[in-house]
Amino acid sequence: MADIFEPWIKNDRQKRLFEKAARIAEEARDHVKETDRDAVFSPKTLKMIKQEKYPSLSLPVSYGGEDLSLYEFLLLQEKIAEGDGSVALSIGWHVGIMKELSDDHVWKKKDYERLVKQVADEQVIVNRAATEPATGSPTRGGIPETTAVRDGDEYVVTGRKTFTSMANHLDYYIVSAYVEDLDTVGWFLVDRHQPGVSVEKTWDTMGMRGTASDDLILNEVELSVDDLVEVKQEGKPAPKGWLLHIPACYLGIAVSARNDAIQFAQSFQPNSLDTTISEVPHIQDKIGEMEWKLLQAHTFLYSVARKWDEEPEQRPTMGPELAAVKLAVTNTANEVVDLAMRIAGGRGLSRKNSFEKYYRDVRAGLHNPPMDDAVVQMLAKQALK
Repeated sequence: MADIFEPWIKNDRQKRLFEKAARIAEEARDHVKETDRDAVFSPKTLKMIKQEKYPSLSLPVSYGGEDLSLYEFLLLQEKIAEGDGSVALSIGWHVGIMKELSDDHVWKKKDYERLVKQVADEQVIVNRAATEPATGSPTRGGIPETTAVRDGDEYVVTGRKTFTSMANHLDYYIVSAYVEDLDTVGWFLVDRHQPGVSVEKTWDTMGMRGTASDDLILNEVELSVDDLVEVKQEGKPAPKGWLLHIPACYLGIAVSARNDAIQFAQSFQPNSLDTTISEVPHIQDKIGEMEWKLLQAHTFLYSVARKWDEEPEQRPTMGPELAAVKLAVTNTANEVVDLAMRIAGGRGLSRKNSFEKYYRDVRAGLHNPPMDDAVVQMLAKQALK
């Protein structure tokens, strides 16, 4: 079976980095049954992630990282997702946030260095906690119900955040809140050991169960004013290339489904045939359809990533392209997994096989931002200008 990643690895550096992702993927695959069953993130997988120094890869070399390009980041994320999409999506948030902070200088230097020194030295893990029960996805523009009330040199933060991937394993949370004295939205860096911080196990979804995206509870958490690390900027948000880790994750799930479907087709021989089903024309048609869909998706994803890396002056206008990649790749990933299920037939519905998990997991990509309707409207408005 042809290695679908080989054409996209361009040099020795990428091969070395890719091998790190491959080892993480292998470890993640070993724990899929338990993490999917119990909706938990495996500590053993996290240990491997830290051993490979994956959390610091997107930091600049001067701060102890590898200064990952967007192209390299997506390549690694897709490979990890081949092992387990939940692991890829979860750690992708951290690595992407580190890339954003490093590339875009979102924070003051002292705040940035305070965090990234620990990431480089200790491989600590961070994620944003922005989604809330009442507001839904922050991309829809809802004001957080989490509040930050100034009290002298401190802020008292209270609220509940949902969809906090790896909530129980994070070392820090970047929490959005309505900052009353500033009358705007801000983000606080919150140490998981801070009094008043807790995690409530609420994650019980159909797919991507291994992200363990439980609720983060903040009950009158007292924070220094220095922990207010970001304040919402006026104007249209700049495009964020690192968010392509989302479609890269679901593409990796589709590749894994493709691999298992081909292996199944080459090994399964019903007693009604003299050959395995890989010789049956309609099975070959489905395999061929998976291949051209994956080729399209890879070409679109990685060509836009290369443009982001090689033409930085174009980044401010790339929002529609990035959104279109997410829409196209996640929908294609769903189509590929569906074809894999059709090749497996009724066996694909059995929990003994991997296909039903791919099917559940890949559906989640349709609900990660930006949503299809928002992307279609954006493209339509651009065309009508």
